[in-house]
Amino acid sequence: MLRPRITPTLLIQGGGLVKTVNFKDPKYVGDPLNAVRIFNEKQVDELFIADIDCTEDKRDPNYKLIAKLANECRMPLCYAGGISSIEQIETLIGLGVEKVALGTSAVEQPELLSLAAQRIGNQSVVVVMDVKKAGLRKSYQLFTGNGRKKCSTSVTAFAAGLEAAGAGEVILNCIDKEGTMTGYDLELANMVKVATRLPITVVGGAGRLEDMTELFSSCGVIGAGAGSLFVFKGKYRAVLISYPSKSEKAAVFEAAL
Repeated sequence: MLRPRITPTLLIQGGGLVKTVNFKDPKYVGDPLNAVRIFNEKQVDELFIADIDCTEDKRDPNYKLIAKLANECRMPLCYAGGISSIEQIETLIGLGVEKVALGTSAVEQPELLSLAAQRIGNQSVVVVMDVKKAGLRKSYQLFTGNGRKKCSTSVTAFAAGLEAAGAGEVILNCIDKEGTMTGYDLELANMVKVATRLPITVVGGAGRLEDMTELFSSCGVIGAGAGSLFVFKGKYRAVLISYPSKSEKAAVFEAAL
């Protein structure tokens, strides 16, 4: 039986591990290499790592750091940040990254999706959709540039065209929920799930394992990503790397059936 994936999502800024709220106010939480080592021990399903400044700073990914992370990582690794060319994508795959995730480039350079799918296979091409409510009607809007640039394409239309464009997977990031630990945006998750046949991992809002149960109950077999849940502990947000045990994951899945 297919089971949903539970994926820690890590943010890197200046070589350090950080956590944001609504894409703002990054808080330093430690060494990313140390976090990867701990997640290795906890046998996580997959790891998503994003450098949150690369694209805005118009610089290449930090290949030296990524090589260290990929070498240390014992689970599938997906990387995002600063990817705008096929040469960068091939370099990342050569370093041991299993999947590359495109955000701004997927919107501004849709031809890169097709080229990447041809070169490395669409199973390794992921598109990150950063979405938040905006405008007078507070409707869901697609954003790039770390949530600062609104796109003209509708969320559902963009999602619907990704499979044909060459993507193999979608990471749906709810900016309004990111870092709040108040639960996933189930309305948004279902809206995008209906719009595409691609596998989806929803990120933004997880504050407890029960939030994942609610997501799986609402959306079925879907990925659940979390950042704060797996790096903070307690109401004062003390830094503590965690991940559910096999029995805890089984309980989450069973409760969702």
